[in-house]
Amino acid sequence: MPENATEVTAAGIARLAGVGRAAVSNWRRRHADFPQPVGGTAASPSFALADVEQWLRDQGKLAEVPLRERVWQEVAGHPAGAAQALVHTGCALLLVRDRPTAWLELTAASDERMADALPHAVDHVLTARLGPDSPSGTPGPGRATPPGTARTPRTAGSTAPGPTTFDSVAPGSTASGSAAPGPAVVHPANPPVAPGVHRARVVHTPTAQALLPSVPLLRAAAQLAAGIGAGQTFEFLLGRHLDANPRQFTLTPPHLAELMADLAEPRKDAGRPAPDRPLRSVLDPAAGTGALLRAVAGPAALYAQEADAGLAALTALRLALGADGTHGSPPSLAVRTGDTLRADAFARLATDTVLCHPPFNDRNWGHDELAYDPRWEYGFPARVESELAWVQHALARLRDGGTAVLLMPPAAASRRSGRRIRADLLRRGALRAVIALPAGAAPPYGIPLHLWVLRRPTPGVRPGPDLLLADTAGLAASAGEAGGKPTGGGRDRLDWPVVRAAVLDAWRDRADLPGVSRVVPVVELLDDDVDLAPARYLPRPTPGGDARGLGEVRERLAETLRLTARLTPPPATPAVPAHRPRTTVGELARGGALSLHTGNAAPGGQGPVLTEHDVLTGADPAGTPLTGPVGTPLTDQAGTPLTDAAGTPLTGPEAPGATPDDPVVLEPGDVVVPVLGGGTVVRVVGEREAGAALGRNLQLLRPDPAALDPWFLAGFLRGTANNRQASSYASTAARLDARRLHLPRMPLAEQRRYGERFRELAAFEEALRTAERLGGVLVQGMYDGLTDGTVTPA
Repeated sequence: MPENATEVTAAGIARLAGVGRAAVSNWRRRHADFPQPVGGTAASPSFALADVEQWLRDQGKLAEVPLRERVWQEVAGHPAGAAQALVHTGCALLLVRDRPTAWLELTAASDERMADALPHAVDHVLTARLGPDSPSGTPGPGRATPPGTARTPRTAGSTAPGPTTFDSVAPGSTASGSAAPGPAVVHPANPPVAPGVHRARVVHTPTAQALLPSVPLLRAAAQLAAGIGAGQTFEFLLGRHLDANPRQFTLTPPHLAELMADLAEPRKDAGRPAPDRPLRSVLDPAAGTGALLRAVAGPAALYAQEADAGLAALTALRLALGADGTHGSPPSLAVRTGDTLRADAFARLATDTVLCHPPFNDRNWGHDELAYDPRWEYGFPARVESELAWVQHALARLRDGGTAVLLMPPAAASRRSGRRIRADLLRRGALRAVIALPAGAAPPYGIPLHLWVLRRPTPGVRPGPDLLLADTAGLAASAGEAGGKPTGGGRDRLDWPVVRAAVLDAWRDRADLPGVSRVVPVVELLDDDVDLAPARYLPRPTPGGDARGLGEVRERLAETLRLTARLTPPPATPAVPAHRPRTTVGELARGGALSLHTGNAAPGGQGPVLTEHDVLTGADPAGTPLTGPVGTPLTDQAGTPLTDAAGTPLTGPEAPGATPDDPVVLEPGDVVVPVLGGGTVVRVVGEREAGAALGRNLQLLRPDPAALDPWFLAGFLRGTANNRQASSYASTAARLDARRLHLPRMPLAEQRRYGERFRELAAFEEALRTAERLGGVLVQGMYDGLTDGTVTPA
């Protein structure tokens, strides 16, 4: 095997071949010619990707590795690690996008010569986009900066090209309480910074020796970029890296990031979504993966600071490849590394907008060192109030009248240790809104987080006399109940368009909306607790509404109970157990009687997604169905073509050229089975679910109508004994292998007779589920009505 060749684990092999990990283990035991491990451990060995691909082709188990999958496997198996591979790939993609001719000239050489020439070319584009690698702006050791390559992006408020001081938004303007900017003229990406901040560029120019193992990866990534674009290629690879390491990163979901960007400037072009509304300069002091800054389109300047150097490099490349500035020109971009509270990289910056998802419950935020910091205009935060330190940091980095939107834990609105700071924020008009989101909006997903909207007070302007309090926690549930289905909450069940519309309407109109928002006078909030939790001032509406609403619920329950009685199965007729010839789902799939698919879609993308929660509870997928015949490009109901995360048009599940990352689109007659849980739940797709994407942890069986009846298939898959023999058990969960499920061999006419009975049982089960939900609403509504006096005990 060549030195530093790309390696792949058993899980990667399974993904390449479209099988489970158990199948890979069986191949290793049964085939003596299966490639031997070249690394890893005994428990998790790794194999040479090239050897595995050749073996799979020789065995007829792999026709061709999709390009996206090949590129990702090379990233995941890179000898220097996936993160370093992503940095190399991002540098190359920046070169592909900004200097395509230079890239083509480089690729004509051998791998060794290409690696030798890449550092100079990469340094050229990195300097132009992110500034010089050395803090002083001079070329680094052994490296010359080509003349004329370092552009000086304009900061907000600048009127002419040329060198500007990075710290100022306009000539002579500084953030309140900070020192005046120094006279030195510096590159915008390398300003004078506080001690403890890494002043060098966050993305260092890689050496030829480091790039040599990455050359095959860079060639493949450039080939992928030729089809979907350099920015989308990096988004795809970074997204796969984040998905593969969920515990290492705290992510801000895209829909939430867009909502926060919407709230930043809601009154200007209020009818336009965030991607079309320009903002001037935006700072994220806890940038993470850069999701908040990615949600802002058309800025003149983006500023980011991140404590983790490796993550800061990925974020800088993501923003450099993905951000579009005003009038089509790229925005000024500066990404710094350092602890924001202890070593602020932008101490003299006054920006238009701050978007921030700060770390929660951080006791080591610098309480002892920062007691006399000038940022604490509203009070010195207690050790347990790290979030209020971030709030004041955001206000300190705004120009007068600038807006900040922060994602906050609910405890920050009500902890007694922060009541004095909250009171001063209210008195001075800095805090303008507290908005409670539904649970599942962002990690930690189990609690309803808050959005705080702040505005830096303008001297001489009277503070606002009120505070907007909004609570959207009940919107997802009410949206689901409108269709007669329970939702249960959680991140898989959020109807983001409904939440977004409610939040923006409340913020834009600052009006009282029953059960959603209320404008509360500040004087009413300044009590001993200064509790700003919206739920305290916006009690949840009674389930079922008033007495008239409870009467309607009662009528619906009565009708459902009558339907349940009609659908009750007749008495069971005893029979001698029949011994019929049997087959397995795997054998039927090999014979072409059905096809197997695995779900990979996550809620929050284009169109609705049928999730595991939906299958278990009987709920419908929310959102606009995907339409279009099998094998044709998919569009929404407005006719707009739908694309995946990498910008590739979505096609039907059997479309030529479809890749494993395309979602599996449901069709009537499909049978969906959960992978986890060990239960006996199976769902037959009808017209209501058709067009939705298949979610994660779900398996789909698509029977050939000429060979299998879908209801017959679903009914026999629900057998308890059948599920038990097809399940494997771990310490905490059971996993179902649909290929091992058994079916009796029957003529199609006999299948349909069984299928009709199974269909009747499913209708009876659905009626029972609806009756249970309506009964719960009626009971709780009666309790609430009797206790609050809206219903009499007569």
